[in-house]
Amino acid sequence: MSQYEHTCMIRGDGGRTIRTILDRICDKWTLLVVATLDQQRLRFTDLHRQIPGISQRMLTLTLRNLERDGLVSRTAYAEVPPRVEYALTPTGRSLIPPALALAGWAIEHIADIEASRAAYETRTAS
Repeated sequence: MSQYEHTCMIRGDGGRTIRTILDRICDKWTLLVVATLDQQRLRFTDLHRQIPGISQRMLTLTLRNLERDGLVSRTAYAEVPPRVEYALTPTGRSLIPPALALAGWAIEHIADIEASRAAYETRTAS
């Protein structure tokens, strides 16, 4: 038995809880938003500018989900025009080290992965 075999069943719900959390964290936009908020609080427009390719709708949905999950805080200021800032919570900040480790793993193995993809394409092209 693998030492990790029990982890998905830890709560007795068939792994549903862990899957939903991993689905959120492993979403490509989530990691980009979290990484962008690592250094400072940002307004929506600043976040949108700093994350290439994300639509306003996807950024809105991602921020709502991260706020719901307690990874991002939203602060609205009663000003004209209204100002809203987003920041990582302590829980959100705790995601940075594992995310950086995963990114480091990807960088370290990119050549192997690209070679495997090329070999696979060559094998399956016929």
